[in-house]
Amino acid sequence: MTELITYIVSGLALGGSFALVGSGIVVVYRVTHVVNFAQGMFAVVGAFLSYALVGTVLPHGLGELVAVLLCAVVGLIVGVAAVGRRSTPSTIALLITLGMSMIGAAMIVLVWGQNPVSPPGLRGTIDILGASIQTQRVLVFVVAVLTFALLGVFFGRTELGRALTASASNPRAARLVGIDTRAMGLLAFAIAGALGGLAGVLISPTTALSATSDLALVLSGFAAAVFGGLRSPWLTFLGALVLGVTGQLVAGYLNGSYQTQLALVMMLILMIARAGTMTTEEAK
Repeated sequence: MTELITYIVSGLALGGSFALVGSGIVVVYRVTHVVNFAQGMFAVVGAFLSYALVGTVLPHGLGELVAVLLCAVVGLIVGVAAVGRRSTPSTIALLITLGMSMIGAAMIVLVWGQNPVSPPGLRGTIDILGASIQTQRVLVFVVAVLTFALLGVFFGRTELGRALTASASNPRAARLVGIDTRAMGLLAFAIAGALGGLAGVLISPTTALSATSDLALVLSGFAAAVFGGLRSPWLTFLGALVLGVTGQLVAGYLNGSYQTQLALVMMLILMIARAGTMTTEEAK
């Protein structure tokens, strides 16, 4: 029983990081209709920046914050390359994000090498129903919940959030009322960069990340985003938790190498199911 609780809580923490990655994909897609395949790279960059800054250049807290802010800048750079020109088709922008992800991975290898890194996190453990859980894992889940709550307030209660929502729902009408949809698209990429960086900063102290970790992260985040229809943040959060817990149970009782395949299978099943639903609605 203790082992099961450990896997579930660890899966919730992992799911929280997937949710942050997936939410970045959702934010960009809602505003620009571009699937951002550089999202996993943002998390890896966040992990490596945190590794470089925390404990050596900056203290805990400030180092992680600076890493997340720098990831927002990286996200903005990717956004300029992908959607900086209004005439760029979404398919071309998607390929640009994929190319930027590859460039990012190459830069990480050039600066830090290929070895996985694990920056310092919170020490100690917390007892949950008899299971000893790392404090850092609990922090991941708590921060993910708070982040999603803050995103809900931002998009629902602030003028800037409403402008982003308007750009997502009806870009032409948004432009008519004076909203710069191009600027909103770039802001969406910056927010996605910060969310990805936050995921990397939080998860890397317990799960070492390398330059090649972006693929597993973006696939898991995309699977969660597909669960939310690429539009619903809270359904994305739920899908990420299901994926994270299922992945930890599979890793614990079967084989950890199946986790990426699990994300792919889940994503394919959801896409097929949603395609069937859309076909049925069109037939009506």
